Amino acid sequence: MLKLCILYIALVSISTAAQAADWRAPDPAETLVIETSKGVILIEMAPALAPRAVERIKLLAREGVYDGLLFHRVIENFVDQTGNPNNKDGGVSKHPDLGPEFTFRIKASDPHVIVRRTSDAVEGFVGSTPFIGAQDLLDTNPLGRRAAGAYCPGVAGMGRQEAINTANSEIFFMRDASRRLDGDYTVWGRVVSGLDVVRAMTVGEPPASPDKMIRVRVAADLPAAERPRVEVLDERGAAFKALVAKVRAAKGADFTVCDLEIPSR
Repeated sequence: MLKLCILYIALVSISTAAQAADWRAPDPAETLVIETSKGVILIEMAPALAPRAVERIKLLAREGVYDGLLFHRVIENFVDQTGNPNNKDGGVSKHPDLGPEFTFRIKASDPHVIVRRTSDAVEGFVGSTPFIGAQDLLDTNPLGRRAAGAYCPGVAGMGRQEAINTANSEIFFMRDASRRLDGDYTVWGRVVSGLDVVRAMTVGEPPASPDKMIRVRVAADLPAAERPRVEVLDERGAAFKALVAKVRAAKGADFTVCDLEIPSR
């Protein structure tokens, strides 16, 4: 409990002290606005990790497929699952299934930050989305470092059936970390506002009184006056580096990328 308090104080103190230059506004074209029965969730999508999944989610949002769908499977300390047109596991849209996007390649020149190095891996962020990647010795590969999204709190993933090529419309949001999913389910973004909403969804398989997505839109499709105004702490800035240092000091050897929840305002 003491460590959690220290981490919370670190997050608050750093975000309060951050200057205007330390904040950035997510790209409206890559921001998903989900109005739910419990509040609004904003997702910064990550096409660098999963371009086909992001394209599909935008398409379904624009077709109105997600509007009114239930959170049909919600497990405490794990996930909120939704996005199936039949409001059950196994439902699909009219579009074909997608292949896996479990891993991606990231070059040294690509926008990203590394916050942790070990003897066999690195951990960091592409935008607000956490990832784990191959060790530095493999960073010279001309294709880039092999990496996968890290299933930390707030991360958004694509659901699927047992076969790895069956992602379609189902999506889920992490209530807490579950790293066993790394490299086995496609990561397509992360919650930048509304993690409290994710954690407030009624639990059950299915819930007795399920919550629902009332309306889902790409922020760029909304009139400018209706777009949510949110900024996140820039992962490339000095304030973020200071946050990493404080959280690493508080956690010690236990520190991982999932200990960092990027502040927003």
